Amino acid sequence: MSKPFSVSRRQALIAGAAGLAGAAAAPLAGQTADQAARARVPADPTKIQGPGATDVGARSPFERPARLSGGRRTSSQTPLQDLSGIITPADLHFERHHAGVPAIDPERYSLLIHGMVERPMVFTLAELKRFPGRSIIRFLECSGNGGRAYGRDAQDAEVSPQQIDGLTSTSEWTGVPLSTLLREAGASPKATWFLAEAMDAAVMTRSIPIAKAYDDAMIVYGQNGEALRPEQGYPARLFLPGFEGSSNVKWIRRIELADRPFMTREETSKYTDPLPDGTARMFSFVLDAKSIITEPAWPDRLTGPGWWEIRGLAWSGRGRITRVEVSADGGRTWMVATLDDPVLPKCHTRFRMPWRWNGLAATLMSRATDETGYVQPTTQALIAARGPSTSYHYNNIRAWRVAADGTVRLAGGTI
Repeated sequence: MSKPFSVSRRQALIAGAAGLAGAAAAPLAGQTADQAARARVPADPTKIQGPGATDVGARSPFERPARLSGGRRTSSQTPLQDLSGIITPADLHFERHHAGVPAIDPERYSLLIHGMVERPMVFTLAELKRFPGRSIIRFLECSGNGGRAYGRDAQDAEVSPQQIDGLTSTSEWTGVPLSTLLREAGASPKATWFLAEAMDAAVMTRSIPIAKAYDDAMIVYGQNGEALRPEQGYPARLFLPGFEGSSNVKWIRRIELADRPFMTREETSKYTDPLPDGTARMFSFVLDAKSIITEPAWPDRLTGPGWWEIRGLAWSGRGRITRVEVSADGGRTWMVATLDDPVLPKCHTRFRMPWRWNGLAATLMSRATDETGYVQPTTQALIAARGPSTSYHYNNIRAWRVAADGTVRLAGGTI
């Protein structure tokens, strides 16, 4: 006769631990998320067997980095202050779209290349993946990133690095060089521009100089070792290292070659920047050198005088970052920070510098220089060049005020 089924206390504890494998359970009334996670963690994990392997991994319930979405849900910002290294996890990579994220069946996807070519061609996703591919680590940035640290909008404020510069991220991108596809189609040597068109509801279109296609442009289908996320252009997108985000057309379905720019809606009514002298900047693709201190920054609070490490990110669409300087006195004096390896072209670069805080009010700033010699400008210099109402390419020096009580806020004005 079979024995009645029973569960030992040890088995019950193991089963309970297995329940922790996923995300933390919802907090009870009055509990914080940390308190809820802590209540479900054994006092001595050496006494309880942990859960087994899972099909998809999850973060610790104590780690909850998240993107920050705008009110209109057209973009979300990367939590720069919560990340380590230079690679942004794919699910935290910033997003920006003009008509929502389209749902696309990869089996029905195709890319048309036509116009000034010998052989108009259509490529399926499987055919794109048959070409010799490559992987590169590069940043991507929205041209409107950093507006909260510029001109009239930049008041002393409790805003985080994510809220200021969260529309930039770095990934490893995998795909096929666009030059390979253009040679396959027999691109005319007289073609000087190409149109990139998306298959979203906005039918996003941008004109791109053909020289970029033969430099480092790619049609990418992979990101950080997996397929592109839908909000990043699944199943395939155009990737233009160092160029403003809107030109990196996602969900790309068509490339047309021509001998002039197409003057589309997005590059005439948008992404054209009026200047104080009555002219306008058009096709200002390249993103200039920029940096931001991510620690200490709001909402950090220094707990007392002593040694602290100033940490941050620097990047440039022109190439490698060669130097980052840090000031703790509002720009009167500067010290050279250490750059963490790897220092790659057109890629986020980590910098750090030890700082001994004396307990008095201080203003922290960072200033990046890239391999072309370009130096990140002050806010005054950028306003003089672009005017106070510019809409794009905010790469002025950012500043943080550290109060005597240790609180840190964005420094407003025209520092």
